[in-house]
Amino acid sequence: MPEFLICIYEVLPNSRSVLIILTNAHLSLNFFPIFGILKKIPTFDQTGPEHFRMKKNNITLNINAASDIPKFRQIIDSINHAIAEKKLNHGDVLPSVNFICKEYKLSRDTVFKAYALLKEQGVIESVPNKGYFVSKETRRVFLFLDTFKAYKEVLYGQFNKNLAQNTIADVHFHHYNIDVFRKLVQESVGKYSKYIIMPFDHPEVIEILSELPKENLLLIDWNIGAANDNNVLFQDFGQSVYDALEGATHLISKYKEFILLYPEFTDHPIDTLEFFEQYCRDNKINYSIQRNPDELNVSGEKAFFTVSDRMLGKILEQCKSKKLEPGQDVGILSYNETPMKKFIHRGISVISTDFHQLGSKAAEFASSDMKLKLCVPTSLIIRESL
Repeated sequence: MPEFLICIYEVLPNSRSVLIILTNAHLSLNFFPIFGILKKIPTFDQTGPEHFRMKKNNITLNINAASDIPKFRQIIDSINHAIAEKKLNHGDVLPSVNFICKEYKLSRDTVFKAYALLKEQGVIESVPNKGYFVSKETRRVFLFLDTFKAYKEVLYGQFNKNLAQNTIADVHFHHYNIDVFRKLVQESVGKYSKYIIMPFDHPEVIEILSELPKENLLLIDWNIGAANDNNVLFQDFGQSVYDALEGATHLISKYKEFILLYPEFTDHPIDTLEFFEQYCRDNKINYSIQRNPDELNVSGEKAFFTVSDRMLGKILEQCKSKKLEPGQDVGILSYNETPMKKFIHRGISVISTDFHQLGSKAAEFASSDMKLKLCVPTSLIIRESL
């Protein structure tokens, strides 16, 4: 008795009817239909390239010929925007390459490049002779950090590691520049399902952030300007620093002077400086605050607390040139843990929040519909430098 294969020959538009073809399994690739059956299927909820909906989508691509943004990127942004606004859903067919070329006067290379990048990201899939379609429900996240430093790399690494498979993050940096901050936030409106942003101390930041939906916005690392109904995931730069210093009093008190290096170029929250002063006064510790990095003069029997890794480098440089041993002649305490600090000069003591937790909790917010209000603990790590 001959063997037969059953395959879906065509999905009829706007219908749950399919044409079933029985073909002889031993024939060549040029299958010859034996007979056909038009069969009504009550449900059709399978997923995957072979089961997509033949639905026409009249989405509009926002292509601006005068924009500095490359045309292929504008296509990508338009499709991501349509998915974020549910104008495109899982299984929906995208406009054909030929249609986009003709409608928007674009080259085939430009359209193919856009679709290829979307395929790489898992946003769309293609089926031979059928075209491109939305492959799955995809969340796109706008991750807006201040700068990229070693400890931010830890945060981002954990964030990326813990993202759900259907979530894609676009990472940007504002470098505390309000013009860059405003421009990128305004350009992101409506294009993402979640917005994870590191704010900073500037009078325009709150107004700029008001353009984003609060339920989809997470303020991370610093809760400055946060309203009661904002999602926040932050560290405490004030009381937590005070408490951490209390845990090191028995070491700090051995030095004749405790110096906070808070250079003029830093954007570190002023809370740390204020609680440092309060701690020193409460514990009757002789202290000073240095703002000018050029005035650094490392000498024996002093302990230095720096909020800047650039200044940490200068301290270590002077220790080497003056033959001073960290932890014996000079005390060193640094802000923010990084992967390398435990290896430098047998270990640099730090006060730091848990950047692993910051990253993983941010990823959890990005991949779900949860509300989040959490202060990540700050702790003291004692090493040989203090």
